[in-house]
Amino acid sequence: MEHLAPVQLVLIGLVFVWSGFVRSGLGFGGAVLALPFLLLIHNDPLLFLPLIAVHLLIFSSWMAITNYRKVNKGRAKSDNLATIDWQYLKYALLVMIVPKLIGVFGLLTMPAKWMTSIIFVVVFVYAIGYVLNRPFKSNSKLLDAIFLMLGGYISGASLIGAPLIVAVFACHVAKEKLRDTLFVLWFILVLIKVSAFALAGVDFQWMQHLWLLPLVTVGHILGQQFHLKLVNASTPVFYRFIGSVLLLISIIGLYKAWLV
Repeated sequence: MEHLAPVQLVLIGLVFVWSGFVRSGLGFGGAVLALPFLLLIHNDPLLFLPLIAVHLLIFSSWMAITNYRKVNKGRAKSDNLATIDWQYLKYALLVMIVPKLIGVFGLLTMPAKWMTSIIFVVVFVYAIGYVLNRPFKSNSKLLDAIFLMLGGYISGASLIGAPLIVAVFACHVAKEKLRDTLFVLWFILVLIKVSAFALAGVDFQWMQHLWLLPLVTVGHILGQQFHLKLVNASTPVFYRFIGSVLLLISIIGLYKAWLV
């Protein structure tokens, strides 16, 4: 980043504060809602993707450790008070792991425009249901599994699989457990992606973390406060907000795929 102008560095720092806020507040969106802004500042995905991936590993592990300590210190007296739905997480990982690896290693290719369109059309359907307080549920384990496999594959091939995965998880995981369950899932999925980056010799920009990590931490702390308010809101308000975010993401994704 040494070759970037000071104003670009300032803008990049602000976007990383935003990414930390979104990731902590919602449990997803740190990449998909930050990367478009970063690419407007400097159009080089491989400059930013490793930075985002490392941040996700750090903060998702932070949330998992916090939950582990909470449960084991007795502040959570039962599984109902734990903040991670381990049962559904294990099931989803079993469904997603093979498609994820296929996507990472490029063993199956799909035109980017069609891949993007499929995921955002599905997310759009889910989002409309949440906004109208009529969450779409497939009532089919097979269909849910297909969506999870598709999300796993796309998250391996790129970083746009999260909205589809979130749409499925939100139907099966309690709202108070959704964010932290997603954090653990992202840690595992991103660890696979980071390993692929390392094997490919991608520059992780380690020196840039010295000033970006504190900024992401500020966003993370602010997002924590926002998340508490969001979870304490009524269930319809919570899911309408999630639906609105997913709706925005899907519209932007389809616009970029077909009109840009």
